[in-house]
Amino acid sequence: MSDPASGPEHNASLDPAEVVPPRRGLFHPSTFTLDNGMQVVVVENHRAPVVAHWVWYKVGCADSPIGKSGLPHFLEHLMFKGTDKIPPGAFSKEVARQGGNDNAQTSLDYTAYFQLIAKDRLPLMMEMEADRMANLRLVDEIVYPERDVIVEERRQRIDNDPGAQLAEQMGALQYLHHPYRLPVIGWMHEIQSYTREDALAFYERWYGPENAILVVAGDITADELRPLAEASYGRLARRGTPERVRLAEPPQLAERRIELADERVGQPLVMRSYLVPSFASAGSDHAYALEVLMEWLGSGGTAELYRELVVEQGLAANAGGFYRGVALDPTTLRVYAVPRPGVSLDTVEAAMDAVLARVVQDGMPDEALARVQKRMLAEAVYDRDSLMGASRYFGACLCSGLSVEDAEAWPERIAAVDGTAIRAAAAVAFDRRRAVTGRLLQGS
Repeated sequence: MSDPASGPEHNASLDPAEVVPPRRGLFHPSTFTLDNGMQVVVVENHRAPVVAHWVWYKVGCADSPIGKSGLPHFLEHLMFKGTDKIPPGAFSKEVARQGGNDNAQTSLDYTAYFQLIAKDRLPLMMEMEADRMANLRLVDEIVYPERDVIVEERRQRIDNDPGAQLAEQMGALQYLHHPYRLPVIGWMHEIQSYTREDALAFYERWYGPENAILVVAGDITADELRPLAEASYGRLARRGTPERVRLAEPPQLAERRIELADERVGQPLVMRSYLVPSFASAGSDHAYALEVLMEWLGSGGTAELYRELVVEQGLAANAGGFYRGVALDPTTLRVYAVPRPGVSLDTVEAAMDAVLARVVQDGMPDEALARVQKRMLAEAVYDRDSLMGASRYFGACLCSGLSVEDAEAWPERIAAVDGTAIRAAAAVAFDRRRAVTGRLLQGS
């Protein structure tokens, strides 16, 4: 569940039995729930008088109304446009004036807002955030220019980037029915259809305290935070937020392939996306093994795909892969390779497939499994020093169907992965019937 950076090679002679899980838990948070249903998570870190203050909403772009893909991302922008107390554009200016910084992010499963601020400014941040949870004011003169901003953002980030276009097209092909097929930013023609009424209806439907999670990490205890939370968020009334209802993905029976040719492409690319279980979906018993497997197979310059295709065979300029296990519903695992000049995409794809076939057959070497587990658990210890990392971790987990207990059990579950689990997970994951292969080509 963590996203550790690749570290140096460890002693290859480690016995798997030497991988001992650390003291139970990862961040050892305190939790409580306000009377209006808002969940609160506190992660203490007293190294500096600073706190990371996050509010997470359990709604993301996979919850977009039909025909309004990306509307949650649009609302994220509009949340900075003012209330009766805070004029449009003044929210971030006030955070900066108080010596902090702020931002927001939207994914398929959640929308989150944060400030990194000195501890003594936290009550003000909580009052401001609670204000815009309940009292957002939108007028046409604000909404429609901001819609134009989203249109331009899509042009810059997606339409002008062939690689982003390929990834978007692959996502749409990966899911036959489930709304994870939608781009987070939305399809252009649907962005252009947004109205003020659309944004307000979505806000009023989903932005209630019972659908929100407050995560505060830093120089504060739960006993200190509780009265602050009750005085700000605790005063807000429930909105009667409905449960999320997602379309179920039907069985996938046939591989799909796509090619995108564009004169702007500098380097060709082959990428394979597989539909796989997440930590919260059916088949989640394979998720921890998939995370370990992809740390070894795809992460960094010591990854197995990189070693085989780039270092040993000299066919690729780059190769790797990743797995996004924190998701409410079935998720994706991706592998990719960039051929060296003079090497065809067919050749590099065949070499990539040979590595995957060997993994399905043989799994991971015991020494590699022990080394990767040790590295992942060590990086998790380092993550405890990060206020923002702890906040992101719990917010993403809790918005994606996991509990605090699940999040805290990550070290034990990673340490418990064995060779049998790796082989079983690889067999489930690398099934071409649930795969989309994308090729990025240089051409017109």
